[in-house]
Amino acid sequence: MLVAAAVCPHPPLLVPQLAAGAAAELDGLRTACDAAVASVLAADADLLVVVGAAPTVGPFPSDACGSFAPYGVHIAIPTPTSQPRSCNGGSDSEPPSLPLSLAIARWLLERQDPPTPDPLLFGVSADADAARCASLGAALAERAPRVAMLVMGDASARRSLKGPGYLDERAAPYDEAVARSLAAADTAGLLALDPVLSAELLVAGRAAWQVLAGAAQGGSWSAEVTFDEAPYGVTYLVATWTSSAEVA
Repeated sequence: MLVAAAVCPHPPLLVPQLAAGAAAELDGLRTACDAAVASVLAADADLLVVVGAAPTVGPFPSDACGSFAPYGVHIAIPTPTSQPRSCNGGSDSEPPSLPLSLAIARWLLERQDPPTPDPLLFGVSADADAARCASLGAALAERAPRVAMLVMGDASARRSLKGPGYLDERAAPYDEAVARSLAAADTAGLLALDPVLSAELLVAGRAAWQVLAGAAQGGSWSAEVTFDEAPYGVTYLVATWTSSAEVA
């Protein structure tokens, strides 16, 4: 049963070494993500599930590696100091296997004190429709008596003329609808997100949010959006959901 969840974005610039001189510009986002992850870990769940965009649907092995080398800095995930493992930072002989969403999630988990033991890393592809995502979420929520979920995903990347996808007037209303759904733990609202429109708006989190909705359906939740901004033309949302039974 799902008892807690956190929603975080996964821009590479979240990692200070990748942002270089602009690192301070996302300090507020890092702080919000750290607090959201900490709140999920405080739920004392039997299983932590991390969900993020991936080329295919399914779990990744617990020893999967990732790297931020494609973004300009050779940082292996998990780092050698957090867990000894043959992750070499993404050389040609050992390409990283974790997609960006799950690599950023592992990086966020490593920032906790102490670092989090291996979670269940689960990828969901952009072509997974709402019904499949909901079914996946429901199944993941049944993996243990107490399940916590870290859900990774950016909202629209078309919020400004300088954004990755140029300005689209539909982007702001879309992001506002997502923020309202996250703030109200509105699973129906998340499941109503249109995959076609989401793809046109370069939304990376649609499928992962719908997995969360499937995991949370039927529950009663205390929810809060703690970050909602669109720097660089991309909307980043951070939210926490806690079962009302845990709050009472």
